[in-house]
Amino acid sequence: MRAPLVVKRALDEPLLLLAALGSILLATTTLVALTMYASSIAGAGVRRALETASYRQTTTTISAQVDARTFPAYDRMVRDELAAAFGAPPGVTTSLRSDSYVMPGQDGEELPELLRFGSHDGLDRHARLVEGTWPRTGGQVVEAAISERAAEATGFEAGREFVTKARLDGSAVRVRVVGVFRLDDPVSGRWAGEELLSRGVERGEYTTYGPLMVTQETFAARFATGVRAVWAAEPDLGALTPERLGPLAQAVGRVGERLAAAGCVNCLTAGELPALLTQLGTASLVARSTMLIPVLQLLLLAGYALMLTARLLADHRRMEVALLRSRGAGAARLAALAGSEALLVAVPCAVVAPLLGPPLLALVGLLPWIRSSGVRLAPVADAGTFLVSFGVALAAAVLLALPAVAGARRTYVEEQSARGRGGRRGLIQGAGADLALLAVAGLAIWQLQRYGGPVTATAAGGLGIDPLIISGPALALLAGGLLGLRLVPRVSRLAERLTSRRPTLAPALGAWQVSRRPLKYAGPALLLTLAVAIGVISMATTSTWQDSQRDQADHQAAADLRLSGPSEGPELGALGRGTAFTALPGVTAASPAFRAPTEVGGQSALLLALDAGRLPELFRLRRDLSELTVAQLSAALPGDRAGRLELPGRPRTLTVRAESRAAAPARLVLSDALGVWRDLPLGELRLGGNRIELDLTPLAGRAGTIAYPLSVRGLVAGDESGLRLTGLSVDGRDVPGADGQDGDGRDVPVTGAVALPHGVVGFGPAREPRSLPVVLTSGLAATLKLNPGQEGSVRFAGRVVRIEVVGLVASMPTSAPDQQGVLADWETLQAYELAAAQPSRAATEWWLATTGSAAAREILRSNPQWDVTAVDRRELAATLRDDPLAGALQGGLTLGFAAALGFAVLGFLVNAVVAARERRAEFAVLRALGAGSRQLFGMLATEQAFVIGLSLAAGTGLAVVVGNLVVPRIVLTGQASAVTPGVLFHVPWASVAAMLALVTLVLVAIVAGLARRMWRGRTLEER
Repeated sequence: MRAPLVVKRALDEPLLLLAALGSILLATTTLVALTMYASSIAGAGVRRALETASYRQTTTTISAQVDARTFPAYDRMVRDELAAAFGAPPGVTTSLRSDSYVMPGQDGEELPELLRFGSHDGLDRHARLVEGTWPRTGGQVVEAAISERAAEATGFEAGREFVTKARLDGSAVRVRVVGVFRLDDPVSGRWAGEELLSRGVERGEYTTYGPLMVTQETFAARFATGVRAVWAAEPDLGALTPERLGPLAQAVGRVGERLAAAGCVNCLTAGELPALLTQLGTASLVARSTMLIPVLQLLLLAGYALMLTARLLADHRRMEVALLRSRGAGAARLAALAGSEALLVAVPCAVVAPLLGPPLLALVGLLPWIRSSGVRLAPVADAGTFLVSFGVALAAAVLLALPAVAGARRTYVEEQSARGRGGRRGLIQGAGADLALLAVAGLAIWQLQRYGGPVTATAAGGLGIDPLIISGPALALLAGGLLGLRLVPRVSRLAERLTSRRPTLAPALGAWQVSRRPLKYAGPALLLTLAVAIGVISMATTSTWQDSQRDQADHQAAADLRLSGPSEGPELGALGRGTAFTALPGVTAASPAFRAPTEVGGQSALLLALDAGRLPELFRLRRDLSELTVAQLSAALPGDRAGRLELPGRPRTLTVRAESRAAAPARLVLSDALGVWRDLPLGELRLGGNRIELDLTPLAGRAGTIAYPLSVRGLVAGDESGLRLTGLSVDGRDVPGADGQDGDGRDVPVTGAVALPHGVVGFGPAREPRSLPVVLTSGLAATLKLNPGQEGSVRFAGRVVRIEVVGLVASMPTSAPDQQGVLADWETLQAYELAAAQPSRAATEWWLATTGSAAAREILRSNPQWDVTAVDRRELAATLRDDPLAGALQGGLTLGFAAALGFAVLGFLVNAVVAARERRAEFAVLRALGAGSRQLFGMLATEQAFVIGLSLAAGTGLAVVVGNLVVPRIVLTGQASAVTPGVLFHVPWASVAAMLALVTLVLVAIVAGLARRMWRGRTLEER
């Protein structure tokens, strides 16, 4: 049985068709894998973001004032509307809290301790019983369960029965405590609005205990007297796809309107879920749009590789085609033959590529930076995947057949006359199309830099992908490569002149060959240039992204561990917090800090005060953000500091004796060994002598310890007080007496006390401090018209302050994007405030340097009563690194990088083999003239070294130029926003050099193998 003509024709030229098959298979497989990856990573990123989002972010809460009559109707209405919004009934938790009840035995007291009752659906799922049972409904006695913390504070235990009365109407309720429970996670966001439940006690004007938890039925019947009910909807978002984010956000956002229309006029809806879903929708769109950048680059490379193979195939068969045409074959017949041959190669690739995509993505998932994120991709070949595969294969078939179809009208004589040396300039360069392409690429990159990303606002008011911006990097690479081709003739002529003067034959022949037909080498050179450029950009983008995640973590945290919270509390007082924090495992350095927004020169700015001496250990500032190093800033920031009077021993009380010429309120300024300042009110001083005794123990808190020694920094009263410190004495505990033993207390000499302006008594020079040294952000300095080294008076926190600018930073660590900032030395700022009779700055934060933070964070987590929020730099860096939406580009770049190298090697191999095969007669003549194998290899090496060297150099340079323009703009946060601090383009030169060396070795091995094959080929006589 005779095979069809197209099959026989294909088998007659297996090398080029195998090359075409490899190119199409590589293109379809990689593009299908990229399509699968983009879709899968967007879904995985959305799921990861929702899984790691806080309880507050994913929960929608509805609150309303209810009583026993309205609660059932409101409850049904809220649940129905939430089910309609989410498409299915979400998990709804209802919480209720009663009015205040008086603690048993305290009836009639002016400030009695109070109790509250409560109800919480499913409490048994988030707590476990320590003692007793969960309460039941029914009976005359109300059964209740109490938290372990509240039980410890009240002394209630399982089995305790008592009577309590409501403060409003005096109604009595008999209660039996039937169980004591412990919350599984007291610091969970679930209890963010339930501080009484998580802590067991709230202390203020009144001390309140509880709540005593009862069943919902009991609460509605006995305690629902116009109280507030809160419904918290916890939807199952695990199966949410990026396409459903927008509609769900709109539906949830309209729940409040629908409830009001249904009759719940006092229902208030709150929650961050609509904003989170909208932000995730934008981030998903941006992630998928940036994935198009490597896709378009790969399409460009694949298209050019196929065109190069198709041109070689057409050149090889042009005489055959001319003969067929001279024998009566028409253009349509020849075009059909070429198209059939292309489809014969493309169709198998279209079928196989979707099946190869999932295993290829599985290999990508094994990469360390992908695997560390915890994302496991499991894509499957569906109808859409096959559609993409067949579309790519069909386009490849068209490109493969196009040169053959274009040359189908030439006759045999025209083909013979067309053969020859060829021109030195291609059609593209001659027409100036490369310059036009460069202009379009420049416009696209300019738009990318202007809009800051590939997603822009559409005419309809939404967001969409700008095709020009997306295609900008690929167009820039192509334009740069085409411009590089203009160098080929010039460089080849220069190489010919240099080698012709040398006595060796091989280099001269190789250079002459390139100079004689430069366009023969231009195609492979452009392919290799584009492949190398794409490879280098892929490596640089991955490295830049990884560096940026570390920079973002350093900027947001600024210290290894940054602890924020109230400056003092019942558990840890103002002078007890620092001792607890510095004792955490792994802490090597610490500083109290003040961090809060303030007003500077009429502009809002972040004020940050730290111990300047600790800056080198604590303060993480990227080197390019300031002209001065952190060590130089540390040395420049300290200014005039306040003196001190150190108190001996470990005093628990302090007695202050002072004289005043007028009645005035006064305060004592105290500091501990860690540098924390605290103002102690002395009350209203009366005319003449005053003696005030201060209890220092509350400064530590119930669980804290004071860091001794304590120091008195000064006394502050009004300008008219004429305040004079006459004496200080401390208690006898741990205070050595004259004989070295503990004494009964003693006076502390105050001879160093001096009167300062503004009614301040201090222990330093009797003058106001000089200008306050500060570090400003560049934008704030420009607004204030101050340069480094200059001084000026500015309105600072509501009053005029003279400052000296000792340094500038482009962005202040811990600040929000585009937020201005001021950095000052902690001690200097406190001294400046004291001299101006202003209150001391409280330590709103603690900055810690640590060798490891896991153990410290576990201790903080197990002590929710400390009221601490921790920002862990290492944990933050891991979170940023593992964000699938932010790092989606890494996997795509890896696939593109591997495919680019594959196209480069395949194209180089095919072109070199075909070019060498066309010159068999030339090689045979050289052999007959006595040329040896080394000379033959030298000639081929010279020719191909021209292609390899020029391509590697041009590709690397092109990648650096285009990468600098593009990469910083496509590295975004997981929220699809600009990165702070700005992205620095980084080329991993060691990895790039290793990649270039590997490519060079592979290509040289191909040349060596080709030379060996040519040497063993037929001689001229055998031909």
